[in-house]
Amino acid sequence: MLFRSMLTVLALSESINAFTTQSINVQSGYNTALRASNANEIIPMRQGSSCAIITPMTNDGTIDINSLRNLLQFHVASGTDNLCILGTTGEASVLSMEERAKVLQVAVEEVKGKIPILAGTGTINPTHVKEMTLQAIDIGCDASLVVTPYYVKPPQRGLIKHFTDAADLGLPVVMYNIPGRAKVDLTPESTAICAEHENIVGLKDATGDLDRVEKIRSLVGDKSHLLLFSGDDASSPEFVMRGGDGCISVTANVAPAEVHDVMMAALNGDEQLVRKINEPLLGLHKNLFLECEFITSLVVVELLGCDT
Repeated sequence: MLFRSMLTVLALSESINAFTTQSINVQSGYNTALRASNANEIIPMRQGSSCAIITPMTNDGTIDINSLRNLLQFHVASGTDNLCILGTTGEASVLSMEERAKVLQVAVEEVKGKIPILAGTGTINPTHVKEMTLQAIDIGCDASLVVTPYYVKPPQRGLIKHFTDAADLGLPVVMYNIPGRAKVDLTPESTAICAEHENIVGLKDATGDLDRVEKIRSLVGDKSHLLLFSGDDASSPEFVMRGGDGCISVTANVAPAEVHDVMMAALNGDEQLVRKINEPLLGLHKNLFLECEFITSLVVVELLGCDT
């Protein structure tokens, strides 16, 4: 597998060792006849753990299709609730449309109908958002993850139009608010306006402000279809305990069963079980962000053999 830069693997060793006893290899006798053929059916997003999956690559920089298939099968076996394909952790910003098509096609072949497929289609250019979203529709994805336009700092009315225009294309949209990187913040009030669109089905909130959960809930109402996902692994259990629906997780690349379990415990309001499951994950959350998250995730996935 290709690594974009080197890092100190020793810094991750303590967290890795906690999970080396996991059964992480999918049986080699995977039945390809079980692959779903319902590419035109939309599978609704679920509460729980959504893995922001890495894109494995070979040493010459091409997509490692076999490793990708193994990773997808690993997540089916591990109970991952949704798969976020081609997000930041999947290095989507450096992939061509042809490479994107390959990744999405493999995902549809392997998990369609088993795990909802959330395709990252967000960028600064609305025309490219449309191009990528239409591609995701054609291939058979279940929803699109659209980030706030970064760097240009659009006003709130511009953000609302950005998301509703994407939703008008017909694929369910999960909005992605990450002001720390995009340098623009989708306010709870604007979130509620966007949620009035029937195709806007969720929000990935990476603000780190847990008070926003209650604020957004109060604005959209109890009957809203809007799913609230934490974009911060470290605080995601509390996010869910305060009214969220789950997380879109980097850590789930290497500990998917544990992240799923802690999300289910949080959804059930079981604080004691949340603490028990989450305690071993705390160091892993921290260490996976020692460098850019897809670098560390690629290293740990290979060390654990999740892609074989």
